[in-house]
Amino acid sequence: MKALVVDDSRVMRRMIGNQLEKFGFDVVQAENGQAALDVLESGVNVDLACIDWNMPVMDGLTFVTRVRACRQWRAITLMMVTTETSQNQIVRALAAGAHEYLMKPFTPEALREKLELLGLLEDSER
Repeated sequence: MKALVVDDSRVMRRMIGNQLEKFGFDVVQAENGQAALDVLESGVNVDLACIDWNMPVMDGLTFVTRVRACRQWRAITLMMVTTETSQNQIVRALAAGAHEYLMKPFTPEALREKLELLGLLEDSER
């Protein structure tokens, strides 16, 4: 499976990407929502996108909305991975089409649990 990690922090992209690779994902990265859309528009097919909320150029919520508006990308599982922790932000992200929400900082176990919940990782893949 392939995952797209969208975050303006290179360190955070690397941390999330490394953990996803340990879980068996092939990882591509983008530094903002527009760069992530460019990746998808180039024909790269991803199963999962892990998206930060606060980024320059295009924020994560706008990215989620744009992906959900495009029929060819509707099968992508979208998970917000962000420091935005208010209930209102979580509701907005889920209403826009995100499947899950993981708050930073998080543990590798918390990421694994979200992936299992989403059906992207089996219990045996620990």
